[in-house]
Amino acid sequence: MDDLLNVHKTFEKIIAIGAAIQYKEFEGCVFKQCDFSNSDFANSTFSDCEFINCNVSMLQVNNTAFQSVAFKNCKVLGIQFHQCSDFLFAVNFEDCILDFASFSGKKMPKTKFISCSLKETVFVGTNLTSAVFDQCNLENAAFNETQLAGADLTTAFHYKINPEFNPMKKAKFSSSGIIGLLEQYDIKIE
Repeated sequence: MDDLLNVHKTFEKIIAIGAAIQYKEFEGCVFKQCDFSNSDFANSTFSDCEFINCNVSMLQVNNTAFQSVAFKNCKVLGIQFHQCSDFLFAVNFEDCILDFASFSGKKMPKTKFISCSLKETVFVGTNLTSAVFDQCNLENAAFNETQLAGADLTTAFHYKINPEFNPMKKAKFSSSGIIGLLEQYDIKIE
């Protein structure tokens, strides 16, 4: 990982807790069973990369570019994705723990969150048009001025979303999830 440019490389079982991995480029790389918790990826670029079974909790991502990056079975606790570069920002998550992360103000249409924990994650001002939240726990996640048009939350649970402050035309919800859309009205549904 000392090279400035890394193309089609696989990095396995790298332990770099609290490391400075800045100003580097990774294209088509795969990271397996790595621990980058509390590291600083500032000003680095990741294009068409995969993180599999990694711990990237509390990763510093100031001006980091995540361009078509997939996270699978990863700990992604507390990452402030809103600090990432907006240019070609595209991420997907499967079987990840994303609690306490922030995606505020990010444009993330068609993003997929599959079987993820998103407790207390912030989506304020985020564009999640046609995003998918499949089997996701959205307990205490913050939605405000969040674009949810066409989003699929039919199997998501524990969410509380106010339809008055979040555009959600043609969004999909299950009938059991309607309670999370009406909670602010303090009504009883039996």
